[in-house]
Amino acid sequence: MQVLLLKEPREDESGPDPYIKELASRGHEATLIPVLSFKFISLNTLTDKLFQPEKHGGLIFTSPRAVEAVRMCTEAEERKEEWNSSVKDRWNTKSIYVVGKATAALVRRLGLTPFGEDTGTAEVLSRVIIEREDTNIPPLFFPCGSIKREVLPTALRDNGVPLETLTVYQTAEHPELEKNLTNYFREQGTPAGVAFFSPSGVKFCLETVRRLSGDLLTRMKFAAIGPTTRDAMAAEGLSVSCVAEKPTAEHLAAAMAGALQ
Repeated sequence: MQVLLLKEPREDESGPDPYIKELASRGHEATLIPVLSFKFISLNTLTDKLFQPEKHGGLIFTSPRAVEAVRMCTEAEERKEEWNSSVKDRWNTKSIYVVGKATAALVRRLGLTPFGEDTGTAEVLSRVIIEREDTNIPPLFFPCGSIKREVLPTALRDNGVPLETLTVYQTAEHPELEKNLTNYFREQGTPAGVAFFSPSGVKFCLETVRRLSGDLLTRMKFAAIGPTTRDAMAAEGLSVSCVAEKPTAEHLAAAMAGALQ
């Protein structure tokens, strides 16, 4: 069956996107349409903070895009050697917290050792951090996007864990989203299933998907990558058919295959 994935392609170019691969192995043909576009900001400030690890108690990453911003700073010609020879090792004496396997894999490429990749959501990660960290540490450093949810910062602050955030990328609707969706529905027809990967994806896509699907909307199965996205879909009155148990390609494909039977 035809399945539409409303997400950005994976970070590297090594073969097909894992979501497409996992769905194909279950007999479904998936198409990927990018929903968001990103613009990196505050990279000079980010560089300053990254190269002074002694001022922070650790790092927090909840998105691959934030890791990408860090990579741009650490791979800059004039900084690369310093990062590889000493700075990354000084960070590795502290906790490097992450949500999800995709983010963890990118963090490892920076030469850092991630902790918490199986947490799956910012809520769960915040509980792990609160259990592990004292309130008298230097602030944990959290590079993030402009549309971050306040769950993690609020939980840490409420529990006295010091935190410093820095917005390092801005998120906007992909400039060709509506055109790409219209072309997909015209060429492929209405898909059997649609997967959303973020509340922003719901916000930017749902109206267009509803319009293009027409009367067939009620026959379609709608999947969410996790509980936050599920809540955003439900808030828009969408019937959520399934939610991935964890935010991985394998878990989403299993959930969608079950819903599409």
